Amino acid sequence: MAELNKQEKVVANGNEEEGEETRLLEGMAALDFDMLCSTVASQQTQGKWREIESSGEENAVGVLRMWEGEVVLDFMYDRRVALESACCPCYRFGKNMKRAGFGYCLLQGTVYFVLLVSVFLNILAFMVTDRNCFLYLAVAFTVSLGAYSGFFRMQIKRKFNIMGTDNLLDDCIYHLICPCCTLSQESRTLEMNNVQDGTWHGRGDICIGSHSEGNRPFFELHHPHPISIKIPEPCSMQNGSNGFR
Repeated sequence: MAELNKQEKVVANGNEEEGEETRLLEGMAALDFDMLCSTVASQQTQGKWREIESSGEENAVGVLRMWEGEVVLDFMYDRRVALESACCPCYRFGKNMKRAGFGYCLLQGTVYFVLLVSVFLNILAFMVTDRNCFLYLAVAFTVSLGAYSGFFRMQIKRKFNIMGTDNLLDDCIYHLICPCCTLSQESRTLEMNNVQDGTWHGRGDICIGSHSEGNRPFFELHHPHPISIKIPEPCSMQNGSNGFR
């Protein structure tokens, strides 16, 4: 009987050890699977960051953005921007182009000013001389001004991935029908999202520092740090399993 009991105990201990080994192997298999998933995800993430860096395009992230407010209904949302757009649109246009990274403020503002003054001078000449040629020139300069402004509005949408149609005609019509309201909407979008020299920082960034330091965002997006994952060697796994016995 004693020998039978010893054999039963040995068999029970063997079954318990086998059960522990099975559970240990299952846990190690699950750990290896989690490590494999983490490694693949880390490699894919780093690969995406490398693609974004190589392309140099911000839209590679695929984030859809929207204009700040409606064109007409939210015109007076920011009174300062609204007054500048109505009283001095050439200055407002130049500021927008500098923020969006499409040239110098003085250059873009000068081009807008020349086209705008040409429209008014030709209208005045038509009223004084009553010649149709000045009226045609006024219409031509008006269309040129709307096309010039609408082209850069479309470029802003494409660069910062702002929702809207890709039809250039729609953007030109906005600037022809209501140029002040359209400039105000573009200014609100660029200023409220802290766009500086063609870089979209977003609402969460706060610019601090003196003028000598420049406008630098307080919070900046950094690339994720690479995760080092060390897979245990088979010999260490075997030693660990032997320690549980």
